[in-house]
Amino acid sequence: MIREAGVLALVLGAVACGPTTGPEPGAARHSAVPLVSPGFPPTPAEARTRLAGLRVAWGENRQTYERARFGDGWSDETDAPGGRNGCDTRDDVLRRDLDDVRLGDRNPCVVLSGVLHDPYTGKELPYSYRRASQIQTDHVVALGAAWRAGAWAWTPERRLAYANDLDVLVATDKQTNHDKSSRTPDKWRPPRSAYGCEYGRRWTGIKAKYGLTVSPPEKKAVEELLATCR
Repeated sequence: MIREAGVLALVLGAVACGPTTGPEPGAARHSAVPLVSPGFPPTPAEARTRLAGLRVAWGENRQTYERARFGDGWSDETDAPGGRNGCDTRDDVLRRDLDDVRLGDRNPCVVLSGVLHDPYTGKELPYSYRRASQIQTDHVVALGAAWRAGAWAWTPERRLAYANDLDVLVATDKQTNHDKSSRTPDKWRPPRSAYGCEYGRRWTGIKAKYGLTVSPPEKKAVEELLATCR
């Protein structure tokens, strides 16, 4: 399951991470890169304050959005949380979000198996390195949504960092991720209502971290999500 910030702030520490193409050995190296930023996601009170400080504007699209504008797939070559630790971004997310994780003996970057308690639906989804998976890695504020909210004006380097920032990413159910697509909270919310508070906290934390705008309906929807926090 997606844990609270204190549990999420896992550190790779003495894990030796090598090439990420498979569970084969490589030039291993040690890393002490956290898998989430300290204090992320913000508390409900902090999230409300940050939401109030976001610039309200309708999304702009001065250039056509394309996935390639955020880099070619996963990259470890960024300074975002989890970057430059020698491990693939997707494996970083799986190691952080899955329970009962078994790592490769010869390449501990690679997740061989585990179980995801999906935050969006509550489903229990098994994962196996050798089998097709129902688990995908979701950008909470999707790349298309970020593009419309200001990422169109970023440098390629900043967009690459965003696409691989572990604060932005969660492991979730494949079909639910497809259903969500690049919709904002005024158009899509997690089916599991118990996750509404954390979803609002994460959404706000990401938007504030990257200085992205919110539309009026989106802001109202996030306020409603944060109102469910107890």
